[in-house]
Amino acid sequence: MVRTLVVGLGRAGAELHLPVLARARAGARQLFGEHPVVACDLRRVLGDRPGLVTATSIAAAATLLDPGDTVAHVCTPPTVRPEVIGELAEHGFRDLVVEKPLAADTDDLARIIRLRRKHSLRIAVVEPWLTSTLTARLADLVRGGALGEPKTISIVQNKPRFRRSLARPGHPTAFDVELPHGVGLALRLAGNARVTHAAGFDLVVGDVVVPRMGGARIGLRHNSGVRTEIDSDLMSPVRERRITIRFEHGTVVGHYAVSADDDHSQLTITRTGRREHEVLRDDSLTEWMIRAYQLFRGTVDQHARGFAFATDVVQLLSVAKNICAEPVVPDGRARIPVGVHAY
Repeated sequence: MVRTLVVGLGRAGAELHLPVLARARAGARQLFGEHPVVACDLRRVLGDRPGLVTATSIAAAATLLDPGDTVAHVCTPPTVRPEVIGELAEHGFRDLVVEKPLAADTDDLARIIRLRRKHSLRIAVVEPWLTSTLTARLADLVRGGALGEPKTISIVQNKPRFRRSLARPGHPTAFDVELPHGVGLALRLAGNARVTHAAGFDLVVGDVVVPRMGGARIGLRHNSGVRTEIDSDLMSPVRERRITIRFEHGTVVGHYAVSADDDHSQLTITRTGRREHEVLRDDSLTEWMIRAYQLFRGTVDQHARGFAFATDVVQLLSVAKNICAEPVVPDGRARIPVGVHAY
């Protein structure tokens, strides 16, 4: 049976991957077996609990596992991904699940590509929206032709993210928080694209400013002719993950689940004055996790296509970041520098 190591016990590791792994293990026992999950984090100690054994480092974790029969989850901030992936590779781990985005910039992306090639790594980048029931329905509508050709896509990814950004910004910019999902979704629905425009905003709370963490916007022009606009406001008072696709003969609005509190999405189709509404069971991250582990069971790298797709997302986001590289900060306000943080 496949064993599991989780590296990084911040929000992604402790609040997303561990609960999702528990659901996946309960639903696919023949895939995961009964061995406990091993986890490590240099900055946070959870302590052992049922189904979980903690280690103080990757080296210590490697003594508790067979690296050749283990999937290692990289749940650290994107700025330290190359170092963590390199350390895992040096200890013999070859199958990795990496949180989005794959890398913070093209330099780190190149380092990860070199590590993947050098150590024959198989890397699955977390992309639950791509296995979502809602995404499958949207793809069917785009390719089915019943509404005509798609013309524009609008994606809104809003949530209040003050506490985490103010306490310890683990992401370099707002482009690294929600937009990787949105860009990946746009590419899946409308094909390859180039960046047409981008903007980034500072997070401002009174006299405190966190550079480039207030929100981000990116525009895409797809080779298919479709135009996409993606907006993410991390100072929004409400949570929303919404996509609107305008076709020649109708409009489709989808709402993805906004948190782990629920596992349903919603879809509304409007055409010729008629409105159809659906509620969809959509535990996409659990389904993605089970599928990722199933693909690791093969002898070839069945995640290679997904890895290439994730590199396209990083490259588009890097172009967008470069367009708006210098944040505008009002005079007289205290700045919180966005730095590199250990996991």
